[in-house]
Amino acid sequence: MTVVLGAAFAVLLLLGIGQVRVPYVVESAGPTVDTLTAVDENGELCDPAAKDAAKGCHEVISVTGDGGPAVSKSDGQLRLVTVNVQSSTDLLSIIRGWWSDEEAVVPYELLYPPDQTREEIDQQGQEAFKNSQTSAETAALRELGYPVRVTVSKVVDGGPSAGKLKVNDVIDTVDGTAVTSNGKLLELIQAKPAGTTLKLGVTRDGAPATVEVTTKAASDTDSTPRVGIEVDTKQPHPFTLNIKLDDIAGPSAGLMFALGIIDKLTPEDLTGGKVIAGTGTIDDEGNVGPIGGIPQKLYGAKDAGAKWFLTPVDNCAEAKANALPGLPLVKVATLDDALAALKTINSGGTPPSC
Repeated sequence: MTVVLGAAFAVLLLLGIGQVRVPYVVESAGPTVDTLTAVDENGELCDPAAKDAAKGCHEVISVTGDGGPAVSKSDGQLRLVTVNVQSSTDLLSIIRGWWSDEEAVVPYELLYPPDQTREEIDQQGQEAFKNSQTSAETAALRELGYPVRVTVSKVVDGGPSAGKLKVNDVIDTVDGTAVTSNGKLLELIQAKPAGTTLKLGVTRDGAPATVEVTTKAASDTDSTPRVGIEVDTKQPHPFTLNIKLDDIAGPSAGLMFALGIIDKLTPEDLTGGKVIAGTGTIDDEGNVGPIGGIPQKLYGAKDAGAKWFLTPVDNCAEAKANALPGLPLVKVATLDDALAALKTINSGGTPPSC
């Protein structure tokens, strides 16, 4: 009888522990998606040309319109990787997570700060995901020979550029350095103190010109140099790109989206028929930035059959500490690094590793 009562008590105790909510979340490997393929509304692989294709079947990256290069097919895969977050946890889940190599236990407030609602946090994640797509498109198109054109949309009355720059002027250079994005323009303007005269190389009505503008401080209390214009960023190209992937948030898919665009719009197969996974943010200039959840993403890549993993240079130390057998870590700092690494892999060489 004592043994039976003890066993019953143990079961009740475990059930009770399982109901205790704790201020932690558990991170694990999330879905991986081949950016070169088509998925349905659930993110599952599908064939948009098949008569029985699932509802909502669509290319992750689609290219439409005339005048652009032919869309190519790849024999391999370029897989983005994600992290699944179990935000409603109990003590047993946390204990399992602490003992698991494949999971991570993170304080709840680290991912869900108390001064923000879940709706606000989710919205920020979706915006970051959309911004990553925009930057991926910008960086990829520049790589494909479609430069960014930073165009004057407004000249502030009485400002430093009044009477010098005009609406629709394209700003090509600042003191001889190419303006490749809005961010680059700001960097060049702010590289020298207010009161500096800058030589702006512009294209006006199709013809090159040079305009000198002396910067002014933003205000009496803000010494940031300003030239008194507003700009639009344009990148003319004779086709339309669209990236569609639901239920994913955050900026970490930027690099793989950029590579997917380039693979589709060039005749070369970047993958060489291999499964390549990777992660990393990307900006308009093609710089690859660090992300979170590297250990879990490595497990997701391995489970998806990846043979190489493109790793942001700033994540290399963490990736090496959690490296998995049979999944070499390729160190990348830029989109050009990633492209060079894929070329090396396809030629049978070994790319720079973490």
